[in-house]
Amino acid sequence: MIVSDSEFADSERLILDKPLVEALKRRRAEVLTALAEPGNPVYGVTTGMGRLAGVVLDPRQQAEHQRNLLIGRAVGGPPWLPPEDVRALLVVRLRDFLRPWSGVSPELVQFLVDRLNDGFTPAVPRFGLGSSGEIIALSHAFQTFLGLGTVLEDGVEVPAAAALAARGAAPYVLGPKEGASLLQGSPLAVMHAARGWTEAQQLVDLQTLTAAMAIDVLGAPRAVFSPVLAGGDDHLRAVLHELTELVGIGPVRPGVVQAPLSVRVAPRALAHASRVNGDLHETRRRWETMPGDSPSFVDGSFVPGTGYHAVDLGLRMDAVTAALVHLGEISVQRTHRLLDERFSGLPPQLTADPGPRAGLVPLHKRAAGELHALRRLATPATLGSIDTSAGQEDVQAFASAAGEQLRAAASHLFAITACELITASQARYLAGGEGVPGLRAGYGWVRSVVPPLDEDRSLGPEVERLVAVCRAAFFDDLATLT
Repeated sequence: MIVSDSEFADSERLILDKPLVEALKRRRAEVLTALAEPGNPVYGVTTGMGRLAGVVLDPRQQAEHQRNLLIGRAVGGPPWLPPEDVRALLVVRLRDFLRPWSGVSPELVQFLVDRLNDGFTPAVPRFGLGSSGEIIALSHAFQTFLGLGTVLEDGVEVPAAAALAARGAAPYVLGPKEGASLLQGSPLAVMHAARGWTEAQQLVDLQTLTAAMAIDVLGAPRAVFSPVLAGGDDHLRAVLHELTELVGIGPVRPGVVQAPLSVRVAPRALAHASRVNGDLHETRRRWETMPGDSPSFVDGSFVPGTGYHAVDLGLRMDAVTAALVHLGEISVQRTHRLLDERFSGLPPQLTADPGPRAGLVPLHKRAAGELHALRRLATPATLGSIDTSAGQEDVQAFASAAGEQLRAAASHLFAITACELITASQARYLAGGEGVPGLRAGYGWVRSVVPPLDEDRSLGPEVERLVAVCRAAFFDDLATLT
């Protein structure tokens, strides 16, 4: 299997190699043999699902059941997942099927690969997913393989049957257990965890840069950022070391004994965000080692699992969201301090002509509005189970909702970060000089997107442009900007 190292690259073409196809065939044969054994009820295959798991299906009902599973549970609606998230969801499902415990046919795996390669984009609901697991979202995603439901073509809803026909593909005919396998597990939560981790890591790196710029422009005393203060906290030591590398010994503004708290405590907030985000990353990696199907085919037997209950992913995504909210609060406060001549020694509101011109105060108001929206996302999404299926399914993880909140929080923090980057760049411009050596390339990077202001101008489009650049840039090491 050829898969991009970048996880979910939109342009990567996937290929099933022959040894993998042969392994899938052997495993599928074992599954079919086990399913044919008499007196061996298999959940969701020879029985109903949920509250109806005790209903035994006759051969005719079994033949219809796998298709029905994908039809009756498609009760969602717009807004739909964006295309890049849908592709990532399909990739996660593909990886599930390549593991030995699934046992779906190589034909289904090839059909999934073909749809990834031809840009097939099912319309998958983002909200209203109140089941134990992700069956509502996944039924919408995979009934399209049968020519049912809708897909998105350039943002327009198109019948799935028409989209398949346009690609020269016939609707897929499900074999035993394949409908159940398409519905099981938590690929939506895994997708959000992977993409949310990446976005949060970008933001931690960017917020480290903005914190360093604030230290530089405000002339903050450096002693409080000494790595020796980290004690046994490796995450805090790494942040302090990185900030020290960026700001160096640097000049301290005369008369400043302590910088504002939002500057001094930034390393602790960044270390916490890095720590909980790393925990999310490790948890998602562990998910790759655990069966997600239920029942999974393990050692020749069908074993029920709980891969639909992704609470460990959801709670960690909630924790990362809370950490991003705190970074946003600190960033907005630092932006306000940069605009205040009492802290910066620069012209009020960072304009060369205070009074006739507003300077960057409106930019801070944009950041404050983004923070207001960001704070409302801090309530944990994973808490709040509700009885469903007449009590058979009485606990939900709501992990995909936690993922949605994390991704939304990241979007707001990208905007806040862009506002602070522009403000810091403008402050350095008005202060004169190039800044400390470790930040000169960073200032130049911001100014290449948003030039300094000598007079007021509408910054909305420039904020959005800088956000796009920030999202596209992944700083594994801020030294790449020095």
